[in-house]
Amino acid sequence: MAKKSGRIIVTLECTEARAAGKPVSRYTTTKNKTKTPARMEMKKYNPNMKKHTLHRETK
Repeated sequence: MAKKSGRIIVTLECTEARAAGKPVSRYTTTKNKTKTPARMEMKKYNPNMKKHTLHRETK
C-alpha cells in the first residue's frame, strides 16, 4: 500500500502585474503542506512585464 504524500499542487500568481494593471502570469508547482503550511512566495519571470517579479500562492 502506498504512503499518503503531504504534497499538494499550488498556483503562484504575480502580485506586481495586478497592481500595474497588466495581465498576470501564473505558475504551478508542488509543496509539502506538512513542512510548509504558510503561503509560498517565489521570484519568477513575468513575460508580460519582461522582468522577475514576486509571485505568491493563491487560494
